[in-house]
Amino acid sequence: MSFAALRAAFRRHWPHYLAEAAGLAFFVTCAGLLTMLLEHPASPLAPWLPSAKLGRRVLMGLGMGLVITAIVYSPWGKRSGAHINPAVTLAFWQLGKLRTPDAVWYVLAQVLGASTAAFLLRLVFGDWYAHPAVKFTVTEPRPGPYGTLVAFVAEFGISFLLMLVLLLLLHSRKLKQYTGCILGALLALYIVFETPLSGMSLNPARSLGTALAAGRYHGLWLYWVAPPLAMWLATVLFRYFYHGEDLECAVLAGCGPSPASPHATGEEPPLYPTR
Repeated sequence: MSFAALRAAFRRHWPHYLAEAAGLAFFVTCAGLLTMLLEHPASPLAPWLPSAKLGRRVLMGLGMGLVITAIVYSPWGKRSGAHINPAVTLAFWQLGKLRTPDAVWYVLAQVLGASTAAFLLRLVFGDWYAHPAVKFTVTEPRPGPYGTLVAFVAEFGISFLLMLVLLLLLHSRKLKQYTGCILGALLALYIVFETPLSGMSLNPARSLGTALAAGRYHGLWLYWVAPPLAMWLATVLFRYFYHGEDLECAVLAGCGPSPASPHATGEEPPLYPTR
């Protein structure tokens, strides 16, 4: 891959990369705002919120589940495929469903979107976003002798399951249209039950963006190793055992014609190559 290939890809598909950056920026912004509303002691919602952390995680899970569902079915989500996660992008690249220059730009756009959103939250909300109850919404291993190990295993497990579910959904003619809703529900369950183990990242770009804003990098490496490794393994195993129809493309909300699809008019090469 050359610089010329990267430049040519950017000229052709920059709206897709912008959509990825916007999607992850929206996700990080919503996560920050919801965390401040649910966890900050001075939140206007504090008198009506449950005192137990589990109850607040349920509300957080419902909120972020709706956010991810909205992103998948939004116009920008349908344009780019709503990866909003470098691990997902790398998995589809490994499957041969995304060209190398596009995968590079996707990951760069995701990191830029997450970082920009986190720094804007810090700039606008200051002490609220930095409060110990909010902590810039960073993801890091919990204290304890086995904190990092448990966090790594937990991140690996939830990432593997998410990618496996995603691939099964995208290979099902009946369930494909519900992919966004099912992934939103799965994310909500993760937030409720897995957060105490690893902080529930799944997303290297999201973890990096908030870590940069907070200046806290404890355990950051595991969020850049466990999710990509787990999703890569899920795709390898899926290709080995699955013998049904081939995955059409990396678009989560459906594979209808788009400006970069093989069905579009013009001479541009497709963003999602066929085998």
